[in-house]
Amino acid sequence: MVGLSLGWAAWAPRAAALDNFELLAGTDEQIRWSRLPDGVRVFVDAPRKLNAARRTLVIYATPNGNTIEQTLGCEPAAGLDFRFDIQHVVAQVRCWRQTLADQDVVLCVVQAPGLSWPTFRKNQAGTEKIIRELVASLATEFKADQLILAGHSGGGSFLLGYISSVDVIPTLIQRIVFLDANYSYSDDQHAEKLLNWLRGSPSHHLIVIAYDDRNIELNGKKVIGPDGGTFRATQRMHRRFKAEMDLTEQQTGPFQSTTGLNGQVQWLVHPNSDNKILHTALVGEMNGLLQGLSVKTDHATAWGTFGGPRAYTKWIPAKPIVESKSRRASLVGHAEGYSLKIPKRPDDAPTGSQFQKQIVNVSRQDREAAVAQEVLCGNIPDFLRRLMAIRTAFTDAAGASHTADYFVMPDYLAIGTDADFFRMPMTPRTASAIADSFGASLITTKISDDIDATAAVRLEPKPLMMDRDQVATFFQHHQIIQSQLREQPSGSFVAGIKKDVVLTNRLKEKPHRVAIFGWHQLNGIPIQPLYVGHVDWYVDYSHGVRLMAARLIVDGSEMSVADVLNHLTLNKLLSDEGPIDLGALKKSADW
Repeated sequence: MVGLSLGWAAWAPRAAALDNFELLAGTDEQIRWSRLPDGVRVFVDAPRKLNAARRTLVIYATPNGNTIEQTLGCEPAAGLDFRFDIQHVVAQVRCWRQTLADQDVVLCVVQAPGLSWPTFRKNQAGTEKIIRELVASLATEFKADQLILAGHSGGGSFLLGYISSVDVIPTLIQRIVFLDANYSYSDDQHAEKLLNWLRGSPSHHLIVIAYDDRNIELNGKKVIGPDGGTFRATQRMHRRFKAEMDLTEQQTGPFQSTTGLNGQVQWLVHPNSDNKILHTALVGEMNGLLQGLSVKTDHATAWGTFGGPRAYTKWIPAKPIVESKSRRASLVGHAEGYSLKIPKRPDDAPTGSQFQKQIVNVSRQDREAAVAQEVLCGNIPDFLRRLMAIRTAFTDAAGASHTADYFVMPDYLAIGTDADFFRMPMTPRTASAIADSFGASLITTKISDDIDATAAVRLEPKPLMMDRDQVATFFQHHQIIQSQLREQPSGSFVAGIKKDVVLTNRLKEKPHRVAIFGWHQLNGIPIQPLYVGHVDWYVDYSHGVRLMAARLIVDGSEMSVADVLNHLTLNKLLSDEGPIDLGALKKSADW
C-alpha cells in the first residue's frame, strides 16, 4: 500500500458491475457495506451501470457523533433521529451526478470506531497508516481517474490525518473539501504539503467552507474556546498561504470568498452576524457539499445556489439506507452448556411488584443498593437464566474467516419471578458488579445491533416523556412492555424495548459517564446513537442491562470476552469500534 501513496496510475480495465455489491431498491444504484478489522465502517454507493469515460471517487468522512446511515440522510419522520435530516450526502451526490454526463461518480462514506475520527486518531496507534492505506485501497479498487476527499466536523481529522500520513499528496487527488472541518489544521504538519500539491497541477483544488464561530453560544455558554473553531483555523491558513501567493477577497452571496492560485484554493466564510450555530447548516441547508464538489468547474452553477435553499430535495431517500445486520449475525438458539453463575432465588424474596413498592420513595443511593442486593442474591426470573446463542463472523484483512458463538440474556435484568417481575434500570457501576459476580459481561453496540437483528420478538419502542428518572415511571414502562408482549411466550428473546447500557472506548475519554445505545425501531434504526453525555449515577426508565456470558466460542475454541474485545483482529466479532481493553476501561470508569 505504501508504494501507492505517490500516484496510483496505470489502471486495469474497469468493470461495469462491482464485486459484492447489492442493488439499492427503488434506485439505479448499487451499494456495499463493509467493516475493517480496526472497526472502521465503509459504505459505497455507485451507479448501477458504470460505463462513462471517467470515474470519480468521492471519499466522505463522517462527522463526530454521526453514523454512516445518518450522514447519508433521508426524509424526516416521527421518531427518527434529527441527524438523518442534516447532511444528506447521498442526495447531494445524486444531484451532482446529474450534471456529469461524462463521469461515473462513486461515493464512499467512512465512519470511525466510536463515531469520532479525532478520538480514533488520539487513542489508537497507527491510525495515519490505516487512513492512508484505506484511501489507497479504495482508489485502487474502484480504478478512479480522480479522487475527492471531503469531510464535515470531525471528518476533517480524517482528511488531515491522511495529509499527515503521506510525504506527497498524490496527483490523483484532485480536490480536498473541508466542510466546517479544519479545526486541527497545522501550518507545520499540513501547509507545505497542501501548497506543493496545489502547485503541482492547475486541476488541484482546496475548498474550505466555514463560518465565524468565535462567539456562538449554547445554553448561555460559549461553545468555542479562545483558540479553537474553524474561523480561527481558517485565519491560520490565510496567513500561511498569503506568504506564498496573492489572495483575492470578494463577496459571494452571504459568504466572504478568499481565493488564490487562480481559484485553486478557496475559502468561503459566512460572517454569521446573527451569531447562530451554522455548523451543520453549512453542509445541508446551504448545499455545502455540492459547492465543495463543483466550485471552479464547468458545472459550478448547474445544480443550484450555494447558501440555499436545498437544491437536492428530490433526491433525498424516503427511508434510511441501512446495513443489513442479519448478514453478520444469526440466531443459533438456546445456549447449550453455557449459563451464568446466578444463585438460586430465595423463597422469601420479593416479587417484582413488591420490590417496586419497596423502592418507590427511597433515595437514589438506597435504590441502587437494594437493586444490587436483590439481583446478587439471585432474585431474578428463571427465564433470564437461559441464554440465547448468537453466531457472528467476519473475514480478516488476510482473507481468513473467523466465527464466534456468544451467549446473551433473552431480556433485560429484572427482579422477581417469571409470573411477577420488574425490568430494573440501574447504574453501570451496579451492572458491572452484578456482571462480575455472575461470570458475565456488559454488551457492546455491535452486540446490541446483533440482538436486534436476531431477536425472535421485535417490538415498537414506546418512549415516555414525564418523570423519566422516577421509579414509578420505570414500572410504568415495564408494564407497557408487558402489554406489548401479552401474546408472546414467556421469556421470549426480545428487542426494541430498552436502550442498552454498553461498553465503549468513549468511556475512557469521558470517565464517570454512562454509555447508552440502541432501542432499535422496527426499521432497525436505533433511537439512541451511542451517547456518553449522562453522569454515571443517572438512570432513567429507558435504560436496560442485558448481560452476556463472559466466555464464548471463537473458531472452535473457548475464549474470554475480555480477550476477544482486546484482540487486534478478533475484536471485530464483538466490537464495531476496534479493540476495547476492559481492564483499562473499568479502571477509567472507576467501576
